[in-house]
Amino acid sequence: MLSAPWSIVPGVTRSRLLLTLLTVTLVWAVTACAGAPSTPASPAPLTSGLMLSGYNRHIRIQDDLFQFVNGQWLQTTEIPPDRTRYGAFDALADKADQDLRAIVEDTAAHHAAASSPDQRIGDFYASFMDTTHLDALGATPLRSSLARIDGLTNPTDVLRYFASSAQTGTPTPIALSINQDARNADAYIPSVSQGGLSMPNRDYYLKTDPQFVTLRDQFRTYATRVLGLAGIPDPAAEADRALAVEMRLAQAQWPAAQDRDATATYNKFAVSDATAHTPGLDWRTYLDAAGVHTPDFIVSEPSFFAALGTELATVPLADWKSYLRFKLIDDLSPYLSNDFVTARFEFRGRDLAGQQEMRPRWKRGVAAVDNALGDLLGQRYVQRYFPPDAKKRIDALVGRLIDAYRSSIDGLDWMSDATKAQARDKLSKLAVKIGYPDAWKDYSKLVVTRDDLVGNVLRSAQLEFQRDLDRLGKPVDRKEWFTTPQTVNAYYNPNLNDITFPAAILQPPFFDPHADDAVNYGAIGAVIGHEISHAFDDQGRKFDGAGNLRDWWTPQDLQRFTARTQALVAQYSAYEPLPGEHVNGELTLGENIADLSGLTVALRAYQLSLGGRPATVIDGFTGEQRFFLGWAQVWRGKTREQDLRAQLLSDPHSPNEFRTNGVVSNLPEYYTTFDVKPGDKLFRPPDQRVKIW
Repeated sequence: MLSAPWSIVPGVTRSRLLLTLLTVTLVWAVTACAGAPSTPASPAPLTSGLMLSGYNRHIRIQDDLFQFVNGQWLQTTEIPPDRTRYGAFDALADKADQDLRAIVEDTAAHHAAASSPDQRIGDFYASFMDTTHLDALGATPLRSSLARIDGLTNPTDVLRYFASSAQTGTPTPIALSINQDARNADAYIPSVSQGGLSMPNRDYYLKTDPQFVTLRDQFRTYATRVLGLAGIPDPAAEADRALAVEMRLAQAQWPAAQDRDATATYNKFAVSDATAHTPGLDWRTYLDAAGVHTPDFIVSEPSFFAALGTELATVPLADWKSYLRFKLIDDLSPYLSNDFVTARFEFRGRDLAGQQEMRPRWKRGVAAVDNALGDLLGQRYVQRYFPPDAKKRIDALVGRLIDAYRSSIDGLDWMSDATKAQARDKLSKLAVKIGYPDAWKDYSKLVVTRDDLVGNVLRSAQLEFQRDLDRLGKPVDRKEWFTTPQTVNAYYNPNLNDITFPAAILQPPFFDPHADDAVNYGAIGAVIGHEISHAFDDQGRKFDGAGNLRDWWTPQDLQRFTARTQALVAQYSAYEPLPGEHVNGELTLGENIADLSGLTVALRAYQLSLGGRPATVIDGFTGEQRFFLGWAQVWRGKTREQDLRAQLLSDPHSPNEFRTNGVVSNLPEYYTTFDVKPGDKLFRPPDQRVKIW
């Protein structure tokens, strides 16, 4: 599969502008209505867009913006038992789920023509929902794959198995993908990166804190349970061997902060030479078995693969078989009988993430169809739920944010003219994708039947792998999307130098066409600014306007930039969401830069939109106050402790509270807007406030 771009959501990414857009919307609404009166009625006054019922006005806004805006909501809202976190993004995702449910259930209720898009949607969903059939099958869908593992006789067989697993999406220590060549963005190239762990992060295997020791014991219990359900003899011993292999892999893996370094993970090798750098891994054998035939490829973490080569040669074959059996069973458990599903939930949902109840089966069914047939659902989602004028409004909004970003670059006092020229060039080449793609994926070769859920899942993975494989040797498709319209998220892709905003996120509280400009700028404006800013964060800045990994900075500018970013690292590393557990300032640096720069640019765009006129006071708040309040309500949300711990170890996004407060404590405008003074908890001395873009 292609590697994931940089998004605004954890685990899951306006001024005269919005005034203009809202005016256009109102005019469109009037002229589109047949029989409209010649003199239209005056439009209703715009609302503030503020979700005031969630405020805690006992909190001083100078001390804690996040709690002021969200405190009452946090006190009265329980995380749903089937979730590990809940907030603004999740509420929209719930709405999208309901919308998709209507589509798939309508479709599944009718037996559509064979091989039609509706037949694929309906039968995939029906195959997931037929629990009677799945319970009757038990472990039967695993038999042929388990037999193949039984037949492995040597390390080369294991390596070939890794390769064939890439075609079906089954996890192994080698994660194979087809990506743009980071130093030649006009071409695709195969890439391998470290994989193979079942828990969220290497630290879950290596840390000696009691909670991690307990989780490893729970992992062993879970592995024993599902191996037994699959009929594997002596499942406890099998589980011990599987965990031992994963412990070895964890020791060799790169830490998450190191693994996000775009330069360090670009290691291009000729296939004929690569084995010399990672002894024990015959890369020609691996790539041939995967169906990949190119002269070169990228090895993201060479030291990990050198260690893996050693492990292949030294770890007993029986241990590798135990590991591979568990990985196969664990991966397919959601699509098997209820006993497998329950076992997986009790470890992955309850023990690892703190989830109290399994998500309703229909939600899991919708997610399965969405994962396999996302663009087919996307076409129907857009037709039902995304009005055409919304795309035009957001297009214009993005244009205003880009203009504000250009102005920001021009005004930088720490960047030389030479680097500014390159930055402006990159910004001018930034592509914008709004709502839904121009072209939809083709699923005509995918066979879907109502009585073969595991087969449907595996065939879907094979289709997507082949879709990626077919890219090799062809021109890069710069119009491609890496998400679906029904996804509540947004992202920046450095290789394409583009930003994408799916239809599902373009709704309140992110964008409300009936709200005053201020909150929209603080919400969707800051989200748009966030994604633009990824083009210039600590990793995005390494790519040029064409998407090539290329150093276009003067040494002096890079030095000044690094000094500012290290101050941001220090600021966020001081935050302590759980006792003794801090935000990883290095891991979260890119997202923190994007939050800070995005809000800064959105505020500038909002101020320009006023044209020198004072903003109207609505609900007792000035325009700039509403702007910051809009920012805070985007991050309204709460997280279970287990999930928060996983986020701190492996997620490049900071927790919501610190995304809210950490950013505004650096903005001088926040101080003047709310009269923040020394002694207030959000006060940072002027020489400690970070400004980058």
